Amino acid sequence: MIQHLMISKKVYEALAWASSFLIEKGRDENAGEIILRQLAGMSRAQLFANMRDELDEDIWLEFEKFVLHHGEGVPIQYLLGFEEFYGRRFAVSPAVLIPRPETEELVYGALERVKRMFAGDSVLQFLDVGTGSGAIGVTMKLEKPALRVTLSDLSEVALSVALENALVLGADVEFVHGDLLKPFITSGERFDVILSNPPYIPESDRSWMSVVVKDHEPESSLFAGVDGLDLYRRFMVELPLVVRERALVGFEVGAGQGETVAGMLRSAFPGAFVEVVNDINGKDRMVFAEIGK
Repeated sequence: MIQHLMISKKVYEALAWASSFLIEKGRDENAGEIILRQLAGMSRAQLFANMRDELDEDIWLEFEKFVLHHGEGVPIQYLLGFEEFYGRRFAVSPAVLIPRPETEELVYGALERVKRMFAGDSVLQFLDVGTGSGAIGVTMKLEKPALRVTLSDLSEVALSVALENALVLGADVEFVHGDLLKPFITSGERFDVILSNPPYIPESDRSWMSVVVKDHEPESSLFAGVDGLDLYRRFMVELPLVVRERALVGFEVGAGQGETVAGMLRSAFPGAFVEVVNDINGKDRMVFAEIGK
């Protein structure tokens, strides 16, 4: 049971309390503003213009609850139920990884390469492996409607979240439940473009990671063995069985893993043009392989 911490419910007092509380808990002091804006349905300008207004009782109680939960480490995105990705709002739950800005860069890089590699090709088969919330696959479909997009995941619960996002955002995509590329090896399907943001965090990183991530986001979407490369190793065995002669493969990787994953792709696809791409922070974050150029 929550013990209510304040009697006064003015906007500025609520924000001051939240900021102080979250700093004490080692969380982002600005999280209170984000939470309150969403609960009150206000823009940032509206919030600041109404700083001395009293909060409605229902909004205050919900705000207090969310701030306390975030203080315990629960991500804001799970509390609010969504995250923004590529200018769109995607529903999220603890069953899926929260979409991040780095993955937007993977999508952007893929779109640029698809445009260059397949100019004039009207219909391309696209696969988002380990789709989670569907952020990659749904965004690719909405940005390039000619793609025939398939979203796959080992988690049926994650696929239900991705389905919700596809329906709400109006993306006509297909869904497949299965382990990595096995369903497509079995069916004989082949793809022109395959993207994935697989788990890539080494188990040894667990000890110093934020509890906001390691204790709340799905473990199966975060960790991948001793060095974080287990899923990439599996991909290299399975990818040659599902890509077309001319294809694009793109991965998100952990900082410091770029050249290793690039080497794996070069071994799996001799002659492919493989490129490690840094993110906006200068860290190696994406690896693309252009196959059959």
